[in-house]
Amino acid sequence: SLASCLQSKLSIKQQDGHMDQQQGDKNLTVFVGPWGGNGGTVWDDGIYHGVRQINLVYDHCIDSISVVYDKNGKPVRSEKHGGQGGNKTTEFLQIKLQYPDEYLIGVSGYYCSVVHGGSPVIRSMTFKSNKQVYGPFGVEQGTPFTFSVNGGRIVGMNGRSGWYLDSIGFHLSRPKSTKMIHKLRRKIHWLTRIVA
Repeated sequence: SLASCLQSKLSIKQQDGHMDQQQGDKNLTVFVGPWGGNGGTVWDDGIYHGVRQINLVYDHCIDSISVVYDKNGKPVRSEKHGGQGGNKTTEFLQIKLQYPDEYLIGVSGYYCSVVHGGSPVIRSMTFKSNKQVYGPFGVEQGTPFTFSVNGGRIVGMNGRSGWYLDSIGFHLSRPKSTKMIHKLRRKIHWLTRIVA
């Protein structure tokens, strides 16, 4: 029926345009990325309310990343994505955001291969919250990537990993757009009740 068609969820996917937009009952999320190489295994942490903490292992590249997300006020730990590191110069880093007042709004970094002819991996990452910048961590060498979102936040991560973090992408929330869509959905619901 027209009513069920009007009330259906929006899902737009664009291959290689680095954008995937999904609107469910509560959130409008946009996927950006991934940046990096095609090595390793695909992973996706899913969509949450925000990021509470980021754990990095890095040296000449990002060896691994794990994230503590927020879901309904409770911490949810992701799996570790990537390898162990293991060099004498390997750094272990924990970034604790002052969630919910502080949230992640942008990430930048570099990617390229660490061995001649190898697949690109994430070489460095810098994290930007609504309050401050963390990083850079790793080696700023290769192809740069950067993004920042106004009026939204990072609510999930995905990518590829094996011995290293091969690629990284992000799920972003856009709360301002969500309010507009909810108003529109209420209006459509009201109109369909009148028509019926």
